Amino acid sequence: MAPASLILLGATVILQVDLLPDKKFLLLPPVNFTIKAINLAQVLLRWEPNTDQEQRNVQLGYHVKINAPQEEDYETRNTESRRITILHKGFSASVQTVPWNDRSLQPSSWVSAELRAPPGSPGTSIVNLTCTTNTKANNYTHLRPYQVSLHCTWLVGKDAPEDTQYFLYYRYGSWTEECQEYSKDTLQRNIACWFPRTFINSKGRDLLAVYVNGSSEEAVIKPFDELFALHAIDRVNPPAKVTAEIEGTCLSIQWEKPVSAFPVHCFDYEVKIYNTRKGYFQTEKMTTNTFISVIDGISEYSIQVRAAVSSVCRAVGPSSEWSQPIYVGNDEQKPWTKWFLIAVMATICFILLIFSLICRICHLWTKVFPPVPAPKSNIKEFFVTINYEACS
Repeated sequence: MAPASLILLGATVILQVDLLPDKKFLLLPPVNFTIKAINLAQVLLRWEPNTDQEQRNVQLGYHVKINAPQEEDYETRNTESRRITILHKGFSASVQTVPWNDRSLQPSSWVSAELRAPPGSPGTSIVNLTCTTNTKANNYTHLRPYQVSLHCTWLVGKDAPEDTQYFLYYRYGSWTEECQEYSKDTLQRNIACWFPRTFINSKGRDLLAVYVNGSSEEAVIKPFDELFALHAIDRVNPPAKVTAEIEGTCLSIQWEKPVSAFPVHCFDYEVKIYNTRKGYFQTEKMTTNTFISVIDGISEYSIQVRAAVSSVCRAVGPSSEWSQPIYVGNDEQKPWTKWFLIAVMATICFILLIFSLICRICHLWTKVFPPVPAPKSNIKEFFVTINYEACS
């Protein structure tokens, strides 16, 4: 039994030694590395394992490094990778083979590939591209109860010829559309685009790719593309059906969620109350669609509400516009106070009028206030005497 045990132990040791990777084992870089634009703002990186790679019990992976237009690196075991990125500046990347389960091995050298920037004269591409989305109720189908519109504006390139014409496309997911409704400048160049309906999902998390190219007989127009996060460009609708009422000194405000594909619990609200009599604002943040406040009961109030999609449901974006103001209360005095003052003033005037008439009829003024006799004046006789003596 002892020799048999020794033989078995020796076989196990030999097997374990064979399983250990050789420290001199070299990893070779991938081959046939290519970069190809497959859609608007989307590229496909593809490579193949090196056929000369020595086969050992080592799992291989790949380290991908994006060099331009924005640096990024990641690891994968696949031999292809799709990336969403702007392409008007070009795109370049590198890849190397790395050990996936044994970090003691050194990675291979890098191999690189490049997608050059599209041709075009400097200063001819558009600038200041801005886009916004907005959600409306879709009354035509129950399958998509909401529709998303897209509006984009831009400025003409500073060196673009006068005959330049621009054309806009957007891509969301697998959908790509060309603009059909443009606004123009005084030279009839397209400077804005409007999509009343799109395939954009307002609740989605995909990036929106917008691409604008152009044409001219005088120059090659350089294209431009940009990526937009939906939460950053979504123009949220204001809350709907804002109502307010006052009972005594209690102000109660209610509203409905904005027109949106997001459910009720996905909204935060801000209420703005303006006291027109005292001239000050009160703002309150809410997560429900009801607000109750104690007021003075004698002022008029302007009420507005705005909404924002909560971070619970998506990344935080801008708030909506304020709702149209509604007014409750009265900035004048209470009716009974006003009429009481009018009655008091009328009564006082009537009493004074009657008293004046009675005094006039009964000569009460001369009886109550008899005239005071004036002292006899000798001034006139004095002047007469002086004049007489002067004439003599």
